[in-house]
Amino acid sequence: MERWVLTGPPGAGKTAIVNELERRGWMVVPEAATDVIAAMGSGDDHWKQPEFLDRIVSLQRQRQEVSPPSDVRRQVFDRSPLCTLALAHYLDLTASQGLLDEVDRVTTGQVYMRTVFFVEWIGFLTPTEIRQIDEAGTVRFAEIHRQVYADHGFELVDVPVAPVQERASSISTLIANGVR
Repeated sequence: MERWVLTGPPGAGKTAIVNELERRGWMVVPEAATDVIAAMGSGDDHWKQPEFLDRIVSLQRQRQEVSPPSDVRRQVFDRSPLCTLALAHYLDLTASQGLLDEVDRVTTGQVYMRTVFFVEWIGFLTPTEIRQIDEAGTVRFAEIHRQVYADHGFELVDVPVAPVQERASSISTLIANGVR
């Protein structure tokens, strides 16, 4: 099973790309953090709760372990546990042992393809109840993501700013042509 990851800063268009890939017939796995934040309620308190990162990583693992139909060879994931580690760094939180264990599991077990698609930020943010970050934070978060993936031996392939359909086509083509 090939498991491909899309990552990047908030507001880069990852979810729009994942939705377009799904519309084209790709098996996609949605991002977990947004669902955890929504379940914990609005406001800043969820970032401070000790179980916050562990809830994200637990949901990521549950979604990763769901067996796809037997004819599915490839999945595209909107983020991975390494993104959760980047979030811990960004929030200046200590990564829990559960998060570190999950990062180790997916890294040493080669759960995901070693090539990760880094969706470049489109240059502006659309604030939402869930997305509580400013532009400077977005740029910093992007740098942290790049560093975390590099530190764990992943190669990032940039997905430049372009219309959603073009970005999805670029990713599809790279995967089909055997980018590893």
